Amino acid sequence: MNAPAASGPAKLSLAFLIYRYFPYGGQQRNMLTMAREAAARGHRVTALCHRWEGDIPDGVTVVPIAAGGIGNHARLAAFARGAAAWLDGAGSDLVVGFIKLPGLDAYYAADPCFAEKAVNQRSWVYRLSPRTRTYLAFEQAVFGRDSATHILEVSPRERPSYIAHYGTQPARFHTLVPGIARNRRAPDDHRAIAANTRAALGFGAGDELLLALGSGFRTKGLDRSIRALGALHRQGRGCHLLVVGEDRSGPFRALASREGVADHVHFLGGRDDVPAILQAADLLLHPAYRENTGNALLEAMVAGLPVIATRTCGYSHYVADGDMGLVIDDDSTAGQIAGAVRELLAVPATEWHRRGALFAESADIYRRPEQAIDILESLREDR
Repeated sequence: MNAPAASGPAKLSLAFLIYRYFPYGGQQRNMLTMAREAAARGHRVTALCHRWEGDIPDGVTVVPIAAGGIGNHARLAAFARGAAAWLDGAGSDLVVGFIKLPGLDAYYAADPCFAEKAVNQRSWVYRLSPRTRTYLAFEQAVFGRDSATHILEVSPRERPSYIAHYGTQPARFHTLVPGIARNRRAPDDHRAIAANTRAALGFGAGDELLLALGSGFRTKGLDRSIRALGALHRQGRGCHLLVVGEDRSGPFRALASREGVADHVHFLGGRDDVPAILQAADLLLHPAYRENTGNALLEAMVAGLPVIATRTCGYSHYVADGDMGLVIDDDSTAGQIAGAVRELLAVPATEWHRRGALFAESADIYRRPEQAIDILESLREDR
């Protein structure tokens, strides 16, 4: 008699908690790729969020959770209470948070350690505020020694801070590989795509286009990029800066005016054609102040685009390893960044595409959604 065929992992009911979903946030995109991977395996995925902007993918159910209150911390606390009430009656197999909340089975750790900031970088007065106390309590609920939450860390760079502040057991950390979309790789017709995209944006083949990619303009160092652009213009280099992402642009438009480059900084908003814009640009400029990972660095590299990134970026080592640009000091001046831009633009684009193609073929940077769901399935099986 033949043995019965293996049925594979049991199908799970997964609850994904995220405060706000919008299509152009890095954390949001990562959540969506994980949800799609889980749904493709037959798991039931419910996303609990306060606000959902954009299309809802097949296989994912979105449940809105009210979150009123004065201040972000009060709204987050209200969201936590509403989500807990919904989960009490839902019977989910695993609760996965993309924000730090009590009661999680797993936390997708893409944010820096808040306690490190509150304890070592701010005064005791800062720690007395209701906002700080709320965020510290939620972080304690995830990382404290009494918690059973497993941590899906996108980079191990924050792990020492969590262990130092909370005594988190190392066995609870699971390091994920990157999860770059394969459509970021340069296609065979990348030259035609570049020319067409430049024309659509109002630029010609001779224009030098720098790219700032990612929402959260302040953290990504957009002010540094604009000042570097000003330095380049004062040196007679008429580059343009394309800004792709969603955030408040007012302060940065004002800075561009003060630097004399208002007509050369172009705020394009969140875009669905990022692969084409990566082909149209000449260089990714990412002088972030704090960046746990930096998916934009990898997306640019596999597209054949050279990168300038600060050392603080968790993925900056890929830039050095792949010889795909320059990793600069975190305190680099506008003049130093401008010098790095000139150095990279002196290398022919064909050479960057050659290096990018080699990196795209050899680097293990695409499997994060699959790996994350593998881990969630194993957590359920271990119970």
